[in-house]
Amino acid sequence: MKSKALTAIFPGTFDPITNGHIDLITRASQLFPRLIVAIAQNPNKKTLFTLEERVNLASTSVEHLLNVEVIGFDNLMADFAQKHAATVIVRGVRTTHDFEYERQLAEMNRALNPDLDTIFLMPSIAMGFISSTIVKDVALHGGDISNLVPLHVKTELLKRLT
Repeated sequence: MKSKALTAIFPGTFDPITNGHIDLITRASQLFPRLIVAIAQNPNKKTLFTLEERVNLASTSVEHLLNVEVIGFDNLMADFAQKHAATVIVRGVRTTHDFEYERQLAEMNRALNPDLDTIFLMPSIAMGFISSTIVKDVALHGGDISNLVPLHVKTELLKRLT
């Protein structure tokens, strides 16, 4: 039997980080002694913010969580996990569609790194509908995103969209 994981990874694009992400990060930080928020430089996604900007926005958003660090990456998750001695990936799952996609990723990561497990967290009811895509769309059309993202993220997002 494996010993309790010391390091877990919560990966994503975080373009931008939302209150839904922060809810899951906070909950995951209570489950593991060390949590890395791994921000992907995903060439398949056209992001609004650069990797450095996304790392900065996320770092400010979780600075109150002392066992959480934010790191950008541009390689395979299995390799990133091995480099940081992580044995668990934490993923948020809102819908069955999310689950099917995340299950494929979990299986691939496990095939690439047999010591790497994935656990799924469901968002709280109040946060389950929030996604970065929805936040950007609401902001683009002049809607109020105050309850969807931290204030500093709202400020930067509105600057970028106007």
